[in-house]
Amino acid sequence: MDRVTKLASERAVVVFTASNCGMCHAVTSLFGELGVNAAVYELDKDPRGRDMERELARKLGGRGPPVVPAVFIGGNLVGGTNRVMSLHLAGELVPMLKNAGALWL
Repeated sequence: MDRVTKLASERAVVVFTASNCGMCHAVTSLFGELGVNAAVYELDKDPRGRDMERELARKLGGRGPPVVPAVFIGGNLVGGTNRVMSLHLAGELVPMLKNAGALWL
């Protein structure tokens, strides 16, 4: 099992970020405002971050940069900022978080 998959399955919500990424901050802030205690991994501060970044690129279908933020809910790759914000605006993010056990209310 690759490292990204292992980490993504350990918590209901996992976000792979970079410390200097504004969109990463926006996504993690949204989860915080919703009351979600997401696991956040800053790839630029992890000694194995480059390897995880390559794994994420493969999981995203080989698309070019940026690969962060990469959001996993319930162990499944949801996507990046656009996907998370689209789900939130459509009213689909909170039910998804509840189903994953990240929210109880």
